[in-house]
Amino acid sequence: MARGVTEKDVHSAADELVQAGERPTVERIRAHLGTGSPNTVTRWLSTWWDNLGARLRAEQATLELPEAPERVAEMAGELWRFALGHARNLVEKDFVKERQALQEDQKALELERVAFATDAETLKEQLSTSLQAKRLALAQTTELQRLVKQLEKQVEEGIRQRDEALVRFTEAEAARQAAEARNQTLHEAATTERNLLTQHVRAVEDRAHAEVDRARQESRELKDRVSGLESEKSAAEKRYQEELLLAKNEVAAARQHAAAQEARASTLETQLGQLEALSAAVESALTKVQRASAPRKATKKASKKAKKS
Repeated sequence: MARGVTEKDVHSAADELVQAGERPTVERIRAHLGTGSPNTVTRWLSTWWDNLGARLRAEQATLELPEAPERVAEMAGELWRFALGHARNLVEKDFVKERQALQEDQKALELERVAFATDAETLKEQLSTSLQAKRLALAQTTELQRLVKQLEKQVEEGIRQRDEALVRFTEAEAARQAAEARNQTLHEAATTERNLLTQHVRAVEDRAHAEVDRARQESRELKDRVSGLESEKSAAEKRYQEELLLAKNEVAAARQHAAAQEARASTLETQLGQLEALSAAVESALTKVQRASAPRKATKKASKKAKKS
């Protein structure tokens, strides 16, 4: 810590300035010492001036010439008193100037003190404002940290819900693929069954048509035979009177056989109609089954999704 300027320091500096032929002033002493406040230097410089007379009288006493002639001593004393008076006048003038300069310095210091006090008050207000802003910033930081934690929890919850949704989606997708596979299998089975049934119906129809064609052919053949027999009967009526009864019997038998064949043909035609109706009914049933299976599959998918959800 720097040492303050003492009275001895100021007096020594004033003596050194006088010895150098300079008038001791506050600024010169401060410059000579390199330190010291104006108020302190002014106070100790005042004591230096106050003690200057006593020091000069002491110097006068040491300069007296006790062995000198009386007149010479008187003249030397008057000369010394004149020098002292002149020096005192100069010192007093310088002291007045120094006092005025000191007063001006004091006024400047007072202005500086007032300005410093104003600046200090401004700084105090700024400090208060800064502290309030700091408290507000701390409160905002705390609130932001709370919001950040809340958002982090929400993000974690969103991630958890997303993972659960992905799991449900994966399960639903697997169920959908399984349902599609089952649907495809059922569709293929139904197609195969329908094809088999269609082939069976076609085979039955083909057999029925073949039977009808054969019955019709036989009927035509019988009719042709009857016609031939009737022609033979007419042509040989005169020649074969004896065979008339036999011919009639044969004709009657032939007619019975033809009627039976016609009845068989009619029966086959009826069966063919029934088979065609059966085929139409089978096609209609298959269509209804396919239409009914689509809503049931959609209902099963919806129920499975609802159970899994």
